[in-house]
Amino acid sequence: MPPKRNPLKLNKLQLKTLTLLQTLAALPDVAMSDPETGNTILRWLPDPHGNHFHIGEAVVMASDATGLNNPAVWTALSRKGLAAPGYPSHMAVTVAGLAYDTGLREHILHHADH
Repeated sequence: MPPKRNPLKLNKLQLKTLTLLQTLAALPDVAMSDPETGNTILRWLPDPHGNHFHIGEAVVMASDATGLNNPAVWTALSRKGLAAPGYPSHMAVTVAGLAYDTGLREHILHHADH
């Protein structure tokens, strides 16, 4: 039997936010690893300009990122073990959060086709 999609029953906003956090965590200028916990600490979150912003080489629509600065989303992700508690002074994605398959990367991260 294949693994269940979205076993923690994250809502759409939580899934989008976690997808963006996972992407940010992969960028060395944004994230650093915490050797004690294995979590990935985010130094900053992107600010949209107009209706979009950039994460590495990807473009993200601002409408897909409303959860990045939403304390309720961070609380829910923390409660489910996908983000470390402490937002907004501490922004970190857990090992479980990095491994969680949201299934949304190809839908919200837009790459140039050239």
